[in-house]
Amino acid sequence: MNAVGSQFARQFAVNPPEEAQRQEWFTAAELADLALPGLPSDKRSLNRRAKDERWNLRADLAGQLLARRRAGRGGGIEYHASLLPAAAQLALTERGLIMAQAAIGPQDAQSLTSSVSQSRWRWYEAQNSSTKAKAELRMRVVTDVELLVSAGLTRTAAIAAAAQRHGQSTGTLWAWQSLIDGVPQQDRLPAIAPRFQGGGKTAQIDPEIWEIFKSDYLRPSEPTLAVCYKKAVGVAKERGISLPSQKAFIRRFEKEVPQAARLLARKGIEALRRSVPAIRRSVEELHALELVNMDGHKFDVFVTPPEGGKPVRPILIGIQDVYSRKLLAWRIGFTESVALTRLVFIDLFKLGIPRKVYLDNGMAFASKEFTSGAKTRYRGVVKDDDPTGVLVSLGIEVCFTKPYRGQSKPIERAWRELCEFVAKGALCDGAYTGKDTVSKPHNYGKSAVPWDEFVAEVGRMIALHNAIEGRRGGVCRGRSFDQMFAESFATAPIGKATPEHLRLAMLSAEQKLVNRQTGEIGLYGNRYYAPFCSELHGQKVTVRFDPAALHQSIHVYALNGRYLGEAPIWEDTGFGDVEGAKRTNKLVADKRQAAKALVEAHRRLDAAEVAEAQRVIGGKTPDLPEPAILRPVRHRGQTAAALKADPIPASGHESRVFDGLSKLRLVD
Repeated sequence: MNAVGSQFARQFAVNPPEEAQRQEWFTAAELADLALPGLPSDKRSLNRRAKDERWNLRADLAGQLLARRRAGRGGGIEYHASLLPAAAQLALTERGLIMAQAAIGPQDAQSLTSSVSQSRWRWYEAQNSSTKAKAELRMRVVTDVELLVSAGLTRTAAIAAAAQRHGQSTGTLWAWQSLIDGVPQQDRLPAIAPRFQGGGKTAQIDPEIWEIFKSDYLRPSEPTLAVCYKKAVGVAKERGISLPSQKAFIRRFEKEVPQAARLLARKGIEALRRSVPAIRRSVEELHALELVNMDGHKFDVFVTPPEGGKPVRPILIGIQDVYSRKLLAWRIGFTESVALTRLVFIDLFKLGIPRKVYLDNGMAFASKEFTSGAKTRYRGVVKDDDPTGVLVSLGIEVCFTKPYRGQSKPIERAWRELCEFVAKGALCDGAYTGKDTVSKPHNYGKSAVPWDEFVAEVGRMIALHNAIEGRRGGVCRGRSFDQMFAESFATAPIGKATPEHLRLAMLSAEQKLVNRQTGEIGLYGNRYYAPFCSELHGQKVTVRFDPAALHQSIHVYALNGRYLGEAPIWEDTGFGDVEGAKRTNKLVADKRQAAKALVEAHRRLDAAEVAEAQRVIGGKTPDLPEPAILRPVRHRGQTAAALKADPIPASGHESRVFDGLSKLRLVD
């Protein structure tokens, strides 16, 4: 039975609130029966809270304990109302059980009333429709009582009449009336709503069996809860332990283990990440070609290579404008390669140079050729003398996205649409493989599309993708990607590519050491040379070249990025090739003639003139000073005699000379 059938409800039925005796001391059972806001509604939980908060040790300003032994039959502990939360104290005041001074003291009563009102309505909104319907029924009954009282009946007579009309007992109506006595009119509905207690005590589960059950269920293989429970029952039966029902297990498991922990343990970190709403990025502040993103897409279509052979699934690498969502540049190849990526960038730079680009962290996009020098590049060994990447050298800010994170790359949505347009199109019928083994069509592998036809089809579908009107995403508002890009492109500050920019994008970059003797530059077995290389002997330079045309000239840069010049290939010649010998001899003669002219320009004096100018060097020999100390030397005759000579101590100034073989006596 709920609070309306409690001891205090029966007391109010006999003594209405206006006649009830006020009190300031309450037992845990009485507080539980009153179902006060901010307090547990069962005696056991109340006693636990009193123990945790040490009510029995707390005292007032005079030092008097706020807990005491209960006088009378049964004993127990009584607690003073000032120990209760403010909301509970105010509820007791509204019901006339304690004086306002004892309840809230110097606190602001208006603020406290507002807090209690909000708490009541928050609780009421969380209840189910059945509880709310019962609350509305009770309000209709007590409203009838109020109408009868206003008509002239006493409250006792009014309650008796309303009880007979609604089929309720007078005690029940007195209890309902007590719930709203002193409660503001606008808060009576949540105050009179029934507050049902939990049904019975918590089921007891053996701790070890419980841990086995949880550990079994929280596994990546995702076993069902029913199977885990049956296994737990089997273990318990072997140990002679009884277990509660499966529903009891489910209730306790859902109460103890949060949903996030269940999701992480059974489905992994990616599922946990997806349980959080993804951010929405606005592009209102951008303009065309300010920010682009690049990615690759492998078509689910078998295509025959140009040279024939086994069908392959081609790779599409594309760049999309983030503002308008238009696909700006694209190329198709067999794999995601640096060369294919370079061609896509070349097509983009013909339109303009973006300020920022979002790239995947794959080697085709994050290679040193494009991103060397970027602050956030964490791939490979970074060397101080690495050539600066194309994107970094052009001042394009490089941002890397996390793998398998479609929200970071809007181009992923374009790939989904192209899959419908191209892979599932009529041209690819029979060549479509399906996105996985489950979705393979029944005519899988029946045909393969010729390479040239497939490339042309992709070009037409990309043009259609850009031209479709009625787009609602981003800033389109019913227009096409083409229209949005053209509108912004006409007014936005666009960085234009110069021939130097295109040269940087088109050519690969490597660092090479110029030959110390000849000045030639070796690259993949070829030799390259130009007259300016004569000044670079033994130096390290950056060379840019087209890897598909190594027979063409290379471009030479200093390590600081300064362009030095173009060096043509120095081709090998046949043994009897007279023309090759003539070209070499001419180069040597030209170089000799140029060097001779430089020597004559810088060596303006002959040897005789230089010698004459140097005659002033030197002069007469300076006079030597007289020595202050003389060291007489006496001839010993033979080496053996010199070795046998004993040193003789001397007075005054003395010096000794040791040559490692003998000791010579020095005298004044």
